[in-house]
Amino acid sequence: MKKKTWILYLVVGVALVALVLYARHRIHFNWAVFVEQLKLANYSMIGLGIALISFGYVVRAVRWALFLKPIHKVRFFSRDWFHVLAAQVIGYAGVALLGRAADLVRPYLVARRLKLPLSSQIAVYIVERMFDVGAMALIFSTVLFFAPDRATLPHPELLRHIGTLGLAGTVALAILATVVRMSGKTVAALAEKSLGKLSASLGASVSSKILAFREGLEMLGSLRDIASAALLSLFMWGLITYAYLFSIRAFVDSPPLHNLTLARCIVLMAAGMAVSIVQLPVIGWFTQIAALALAMKELFGAAPEPALGCATVLLIVTFLSVVPTGLIWARFDHVSLRKISEESEDAAHIGVDALTAPEPASEQ
Repeated sequence: MKKKTWILYLVVGVALVALVLYARHRIHFNWAVFVEQLKLANYSMIGLGIALISFGYVVRAVRWALFLKPIHKVRFFSRDWFHVLAAQVIGYAGVALLGRAADLVRPYLVARRLKLPLSSQIAVYIVERMFDVGAMALIFSTVLFFAPDRATLPHPELLRHIGTLGLAGTVALAILATVVRMSGKTVAALAEKSLGKLSASLGASVSSKILAFREGLEMLGSLRDIASAALLSLFMWGLITYAYLFSIRAFVDSPPLHNLTLARCIVLMAAGMAVSIVQLPVIGWFTQIAALALAMKELFGAAPEPALGCATVLLIVTFLSVVPTGLIWARFDHVSLRKISEESEDAAHIGVDALTAPEPASEQ
């Protein structure tokens, strides 16, 4: 595993160096202008972006507490609720510093602090991701369909098709969730049998994830809980969207950025998220900055200097701003991010395997 990770690091590093060398000869970049753009930026708007992102972690904790309702009732602002909030903050700080390998820190910390089965929290994590994908797809598609400037967006027809696919995907996800909720064991068995013909390990892996998904869905015991989780998800992604928008518009000396519309912001968000799917520690920061800066330049006509400055600020606001709070909170909770990341990854295999273990025979 470590060997594969180092190979990935090497490939990404070489690609990044090649991109820098290519840009150096193709793009005229003035570092003095870059510094000037940062000086002229409206830091009140950037601060507002950080505040919105920070409040988003609170919303995440509220949503996670809602998912826990059937197995562990968490009262808001109780000790348990702050444990859930700490898991969100520390977990995302871990992802920022250690990459996607730390993604399971949040369910692991919640399980450990609240003394709950890890399998139940992995199930919550999977369902949380479903709501995230659905909420973001719905916002993306709605804005692209109804934005006043949709016809002036780059590649409008392509974006319209992507928006349609986003809506279709959201509907398909809802149907899948309903089927898994009602007949999860049957679906898991069929998946394991079908995919097992290609690879036994693949079939078992997919089956375990379906069962984890089903367990998470079972925690939403009523239509009211489902609606509440959906509204919280939409609200949270609305906060994230406007954090992006305010941070971009903070570059007042660059008209393409300062006057950026909501629809164009959504397109930029999609580009950034596509790059961050595979997030490597530290080196991933630079790939994300490069991708965002390139998108601002090519799609919206921003000059290289404010584009790079804005991309750097966006990374700090939306990704790295949680790190100081996360590190301080981890220290108070006596948590080592690197150690807890390794522990969560190892324990996750046991937690997911527990979902596929045969149930004990009932007494006759």
